[in-house]
Amino acid sequence: MLILYWVLLIVMGAGIIGAFIPAFPGIGLIVAAIAIWGAVAGFSKAVVIALSIAIAVFAITTAIDYLAGYVGARKVGASNWGQIGAVIGMILGLLGFLPALPVGGPIFGLLFGSMLGAFVGEMLHRRDLAIPARCKLGVKVSLAIVVSSLIGNVIAGVLSIIATVVFLVATWPTVMPPVL
Repeated sequence: MLILYWVLLIVMGAGIIGAFIPAFPGIGLIVAAIAIWGAVAGFSKAVVIALSIAIAVFAITTAIDYLAGYVGARKVGASNWGQIGAVIGMILGLLGFLPALPVGGPIFGLLFGSMLGAFVGEMLHRRDLAIPARCKLGVKVSLAIVVSSLIGNVIAGVLSIIATVVFLVATWPTVMPPVL
């Protein structure tokens, strides 16, 4: 049981890291790890509380991920084309279909792809504006989408740390005997 506990803590650590990185699983790994622990060790009151908090954090971070990019983009006047372009660019960057960056790999590909996709989406949608005005709006929208998404990821990361700490506080005394 002790080995499983430590393996699940490592999975939760990966979940915390994933919560800070756009498009990577984060809190979902934490919820799964707590559910596995509950299934194996029994759903005691402490485990149920930790799992409930993790599920609530999962729901909140899902909403934050969506709303952060949406609100940030709308504040600077982004169109749906810019937002769709950001999502397409993020996927292409993650999968490596954009030119390789010298450092960072897929993580920077996500950010660069989102920015490029939002810029292209705005350029295609705002044909009524002159080229310099379209470029300025495209840059503004692409930066707003990336910055607001990163802020959302920071919030999700902090919440995933809280969910993991709640699990540790709730289960540590049952797994690790007190040292006298």
